[in-house]
Amino acid sequence: MSAAGLAGYRPKWYICATMRILLLTHSFNSLTQRFFIELRRLDHEVSVEFDINESVLRESVALYKPDLIIAPFLKRAIPESVWKKVRCIIIHPGPRGDRGPSSLDWAIMEHAPTWGVTALEAAAELDTGPIYASYEFQMRQASKSSLYRNEVTEAAVKCLHTLLRHLADPSFTPGKLDYSNREIIGTARPFLPQRARHINWQTDTVATVLAKINSADGSPGAPCSIAGRHAYVYDACRETHLTGTAGDVIGKRSGAVCIGCTNGAVWITHARLHNADNRGIKLPAEHVLIDCPETVSELPVSLWQEAGTFQEIYYEEHDRIGFVHFPFYNGAMSTDQCQRLCRALAFARSRPVTIIALMGGRDFWSNGINLNTIEAAERPADESMRNIVAMDDFVENVIISTNHLTVAVMQGNAGAGGVFMALAADYIVARRGIVLNPHYKNMGNLYGSEFWTYLLSKRAGRDVQKEIMQHRLPIGPETMQAYGLIDDVVDCPPGEFTGLVRRQLLKMLPDAATLIAAKKRERNRDEAMKPLSAYRTEELGKMERNFYGFDPSYHVARYNFVYKIPLSRTPLHLALHRKKN
Repeated sequence: MSAAGLAGYRPKWYICATMRILLLTHSFNSLTQRFFIELRRLDHEVSVEFDINESVLRESVALYKPDLIIAPFLKRAIPESVWKKVRCIIIHPGPRGDRGPSSLDWAIMEHAPTWGVTALEAAAELDTGPIYASYEFQMRQASKSSLYRNEVTEAAVKCLHTLLRHLADPSFTPGKLDYSNREIIGTARPFLPQRARHINWQTDTVATVLAKINSADGSPGAPCSIAGRHAYVYDACRETHLTGTAGDVIGKRSGAVCIGCTNGAVWITHARLHNADNRGIKLPAEHVLIDCPETVSELPVSLWQEAGTFQEIYYEEHDRIGFVHFPFYNGAMSTDQCQRLCRALAFARSRPVTIIALMGGRDFWSNGINLNTIEAAERPADESMRNIVAMDDFVENVIISTNHLTVAVMQGNAGAGGVFMALAADYIVARRGIVLNPHYKNMGNLYGSEFWTYLLSKRAGRDVQKEIMQHRLPIGPETMQAYGLIDDVVDCPPGEFTGLVRRQLLKMLPDAATLIAAKKRERNRDEAMKPLSAYRTEELGKMERNFYGFDPSYHVARYNFVYKIPLSRTPLHLALHRKKN
């Protein structure tokens, strides 16, 4: 099936007429991108408008004349002047009856065993409109961002499909918010203030600290004081082997720091200084929280998977298959992380295994170079070049691993160079539902590297290469498979994906030797035609102009990304209704 044909594929249940749908959102986040992909796959015409102010929204409605407005991610109510004119559906991250702006935050803080997502119509009072769909899910101990990208997104997509079915059914009547109804299990909750998430190291238990950090993930983070520094902290996990004085830094590893608690210890991987203008950069915690790193013990790093502690990169082995995990925070790969990942790959290649599975993380496979560490560097242009060279080193080492079959296991989303990094593997398997952004253009028109000029044309030909690189919209893995850029797409809940892939890899073992022999011949043939060093030199030459040239677009785009500078208008590649005919 062609990519174009796949984009218009409709499931058997789908009977809803094609609609003109406006996605109203605070930003083009992962859930909004997933909705964008799903609705286009169902042949709807989709345009996007950022919720900048009421006049801009009214203008977009007048220009586009949508049949339906869907709001996957908002931070304020839709004005009455809009929802009275066009049916507006809010995707609320809470079960039926839940109301308020801090829904998922409360669920994490109160250790709720289950939670949900509800699709309801906009009304005069926030979150009280007619209910079209609602789905619940089991909570797990994870950050708000991780829950949002996985459980919330999957439940929201179910709500979307149910909503579309109900809109096509003239006999359907949406439910009412009636708290006497046993199906209404939520309640109205106020905004969760930052003071409720402030960490008190002298009184808070490990469970409390984790809940506060998990609920505050993203922006601005959980406030606390560590070693005399006021900071926001992110991405924590429990430490079960070490203990120390509550509030003290008792160790560091791979950029993360271990902090003593009243009944144990936690690892914090990232932090941001809490200053007057609130403009600190989110960085590895060691660089933010420790005045003199030499005074804190560097704890040993083991590549072998070890329970109950923090490991940014870890390795496990089963039945001649080596699994390299690298769940980097937000999918960003700094120079140091790329170098350590190269060493992990070298370790895997030294082991008696036939298949090496590159696992990424549950939330992200990879998003390419780390823009935050680059922005914080004394010379960002120099650090940009160091970072892309280190990333190229890893990609090249995957390409030349000719004694093993390499598999990219894409559990989570990927963007920019992270997508092309996956193409270096011999076999690529992705979970249905992840979102891919295989382009660099949105970051100041970066040319890109990671051997994309070799890998894209090798897998899919020059026509697809040109189409992909000019594309600025998110793509689903099914479309990438139709292009020939992904080998297999597995449709399953996020928590079941890695288990299914492990069983799939076991079935590949009997044929691995034949595949490896063919791979060696192909690599030798490709190298004779044009060596990898030539691709690298050409790509890095273009990147050097991006980093050091007269055009500052990359540096401006990176600054805006790191400091989360809001856009003053919706980009035209998203706002189709604003394009001139």
